[in-house]
Amino acid sequence: MFTGIVTDIGTVLELEKRGDLRARIGCAYDVDGIEIGASIACDGVCLTVIALGTDPQNWFDVEISAESVSKTNISAWVVGKKLNLERALKLGDELGGHIVSGHVDGVAEIIAMVDEGDSTRIKFDAPEALAKFIAPKGSVALNGTSLTVNEVEGTSFGINVIPHTQEVTTWGRVKVGDKVNLEIDTLARYVARLQEWQA
Repeated sequence: MFTGIVTDIGTVLELEKRGDLRARIGCAYDVDGIEIGASIACDGVCLTVIALGTDPQNWFDVEISAESVSKTNISAWVVGKKLNLERALKLGDELGGHIVSGHVDGVAEIIAMVDEGDSTRIKFDAPEALAKFIAPKGSVALNGTSLTVNEVEGTSFGINVIPHTQEVTTWGRVKVGDKVNLEIDTLARYVARLQEWQA
């Protein structure tokens, strides 16, 4: 489990197709403190560490299944791409965002960006099947970042990104047309499922 509070910006160093897709991701984490088999959210996708190293910088390798590639924006990853990283939640850690599983539900597209003071308001178009789970003042995870929904209209919704978030995540680099990984709030998923049973 994760919180959607990004703790590092990683860089895709290598991509290799070996049946599944294998990626090497450079990071600032102390890799001596990461175990093989650990989970790290990479742009919101929970991936398992299969190798670690420090040359020419700290890095970890992950294998990515075709299922993960098909449900996320990973097909657009290229060497040099920056990724939001978060290590798995430990018992006793502060829950600063919301509960995030790292199981991406689909991909949303940035359709508008407007500066408002020092912040940026970003509008997204979500897949129709997921839009019903997104509510004003509710939470979503976008590229692994826990964000609060401002407004919802049909399949579109908006959020604000403050300067701090833009500096410590990849949100300062996004543009209209970008596809982002969307994970709906787990609570919204279960409420909707309960309503189906009661109908």
